Amino acid sequence: MFLKNTWYVACTPDEFAEKPLGRKICNEPMVFFRDGNGKAAALEDFCPHRGAALSLGFVKDGHLVCGYHGLTVDGGGKCTKMVGQRVGGFPKTRAFPCVERYGFIWVWPGDPALANADEIPHLEWAVSDQWAYGGGLYHIKCDYRLMIDNLMDLTHETYVHATSIGQEEIEEAPPKTTVEGDMVITARHMENIKAPPFWASALRANGLDDQVPCDRWQVCRFTPPSHVMIEVGVAHAGHGGYHAPADKKAGSIVVDFITPESDESIWYFWGMARSFKPEDAELTAAIKRGQGGIFAEDQDVLEAQQRNLSAYPEKPILKLNIDAGGVQSRKVLDRLIDAERASAANVQRLGSAA
Repeated sequence: MFLKNTWYVACTPDEFAEKPLGRKICNEPMVFFRDGNGKAAALEDFCPHRGAALSLGFVKDGHLVCGYHGLTVDGGGKCTKMVGQRVGGFPKTRAFPCVERYGFIWVWPGDPALANADEIPHLEWAVSDQWAYGGGLYHIKCDYRLMIDNLMDLTHETYVHATSIGQEEIEEAPPKTTVEGDMVITARHMENIKAPPFWASALRANGLDDQVPCDRWQVCRFTPPSHVMIEVGVAHAGHGGYHAPADKKAGSIVVDFITPESDESIWYFWGMARSFKPEDAELTAAIKRGQGGIFAEDQDVLEAQQRNLSAYPEKPILKLNIDAGGVQSRKVLDRLIDAERASAANVQRLGSAA
């Protein structure tokens, strides 16, 4: 159902600042904590002594102490101590490659030998002082591919988000989908329209008139395993739309890291990065509140959709031209997952032959 040999956003550092964090990623129970060097570590959330969840323990001197009988393991999964017992010969607890970057903890749930931190995508908005970012996390009970479908077809905004970013002109403007290698791009451009409430507010925040006709754009980019970055914004009409100068528009990047928890649940890291007035912390907080409410509306729809699909698996799902972004994204995923499985099977055959 999902790629294993790839990097996923697992959590944010603040989530395990006080105690270990237990989180399932791609059906793999994991525990996150800081080791003796202060680096983020990820282990299988399974104590080798009696199978207790290590995440219910605590961290002492950079080692993870099981809360059941006190077995202690280091950041690499090696058993280091248990009062009155000899544990040096215990097998290592499985460790997952883990990297802290851009304000997130990234984890590799597959073969550790294949993990390369250079493959973590570069996020310019996370390192530049010309950008501001605010976001959060939702736990949503749906197949991660349903969220990808949702983000690669924004037609639903007209109905699901009618009071914030939705407007009739969205469904009236046909989207265009292209594929560039493993990236799928769906773009929609609207000209000479009225800015919807959220974007009217963004125009005002950027010192621009919100009552004049505007051009609006939505450029959705899917990249494996499940990341969607959406360039969105509005500009005063007649100044180039997407390409308008900074003093004529308000634009942002909607950030979506979709991390599968299980076959029917996800960890959804959402946010918005903007390049106008990055120093305005109050504006960042206001946009975060607005975006949080918008994404909550998606959660209700997606969870109800998943319940229906689980209850009626035999019912066919229809595809329209607006679904092209999601359809192409799934084709990319299917191709990569098939290749990963074939490679793993080949390795297993070679091992058996040896």
